[in-house]
Amino acid sequence: MWEIYDELIELIPKDLVIKDFVAGLNWFLVESIGTGMAMTPKEGNSYLHTAGNVVGMKVYDAAKLIKSWSNYEAALGLAAINSVINTSNNFEVLSGISMKKQKNVNDFEYMKDKIKGKKVAVIGHFPDLEPLAEICKLSILERIPQEGDFPDPSCEYLLPEQDFVFITAVTLINKTLPRLLNLSKNAYVTILGPSTPMTKCLYKYGINMLAGTVVTDRNKVWCLIKEGGRHEFFNNGALMVKIEIDEINTFSKS
Repeated sequence: MWEIYDELIELIPKDLVIKDFVAGLNWFLVESIGTGMAMTPKEGNSYLHTAGNVVGMKVYDAAKLIKSWSNYEAALGLAAINSVINTSNNFEVLSGISMKKQKNVNDFEYMKDKIKGKKVAVIGHFPDLEPLAEICKLSILERIPQEGDFPDPSCEYLLPEQDFVFITAVTLINKTLPRLLNLSKNAYVTILGPSTPMTKCLYKYGINMLAGTVVTDRNKVWCLIKEGGRHEFFNNGALMVKIEIDEINTFSKS
């Protein structure tokens, strides 16, 4: 069950140090090679035992916290991992495409032609999902369900029947991702959201597409997050990026 987590941790050089860290209302940010993001957990204990000592911490040691059962510690771990993986340079090597040529649209818009008339499940209630229900048979699964959403346990029944499954990368933090991938093995699977680690090592686990975020203007994004920003960083210091399994540059190491 820990294989995904262990692979992500081992991508991190052991000598890198965290240069800066912020635990914002909506996002954690870690700066090392680049800026890594992870969604601020909405459930669980909000205590960080590393508070006051994160800056200067080895990124590798912080990355190991992704296996913590404290969601806050796990979010720090994921942001630390993403600070190494989700850089413009790494993504250009992975995709073989310049950042300037990336289609900066959300994944649901990008995939709308493929999912027309299909059974589609989305893990996590993302903004502006409702229009999707007009073009596909949509099921939204959410830990804290809104009206019309299915509760978490429904995944055991719904996911094996789907054609497409979109899974929030927050499931890495709460440790539900391995089970969700197992339930979704008959579907085309996308991991999405700014918390997504953009690395080819994830594709072996039955993932077909990664749709994440690369910070291109550190100062803009840090200012927004420190002041409580939610999604204002899109087109304002960060870009949406995506890559399917058959688009990977085979010469990429990460």
